[in-house]
Amino acid sequence: MLMQLTNYLHTALRVSDLARSQHFYGTVLGLMKVDRPLKYPGAWYQIGAVQLHLIADEQMEPIEPPEKWGRDRHFALGVVDLEAARVHLLAQGCQLQMSASGRSALFTQDPDGNVIELTQVAVVEA
Repeated sequence: MLMQLTNYLHTALRVSDLARSQHFYGTVLGLMKVDRPLKYPGAWYQIGAVQLHLIADEQMEPIEPPEKWGRDRHFALGVVDLEAARVHLLAQGCQLQMSASGRSALFTQDPDGNVIELTQVAVVEA
């Protein structure tokens, strides 16, 4: 019998400075923080039906992505207006790389070097 997967639940990232990462994910990216019923340091954010879990690890070394960030491990988030996201991230002092493929996408990094792809997606009206 094959295993039957039903949902993608969360991605977990190790971060070296929880307060700095909470500022990036909560303020710069504007993700919604949700309750986290665990005792060790971390934070959870809700993105649609999926969560992002930050796990504090002060011993973590920053990640050095390759020259093209999209060719490294990363996770992708959809945005309504990629140009507005680009302008916002630059105003926040974030480094960016536009997608080399020509897609409507860009890559940025969190304070620990974790790569995040932002891709323009159409808004689906209910």
